[in-house]
Amino acid sequence: MKNLGYGKDCRYDPDTAHGFCGDDCFPDDMDRETYYQPTRNGHEAQISERLRHRAALRARRQRG
Repeated sequence: MKNLGYGKDCRYDPDTAHGFCGDDCFPDDMDRETYYQPTRNGHEAQISERLRHRAALRARRQRG
């Protein structure tokens, strides 16, 4: 499949400085769904902050 060009522009989270590449793998006309909304309690507060940070990184990457 590589010889057909599949994955040529793929970036992998572990290969980035922040451990998150921000690539959006959804089709352009598909909205990003939110399936999990962590609370501010316990470890979920850390998860919430991580998701917020990744959303900011993704938005920054999409702006260029």
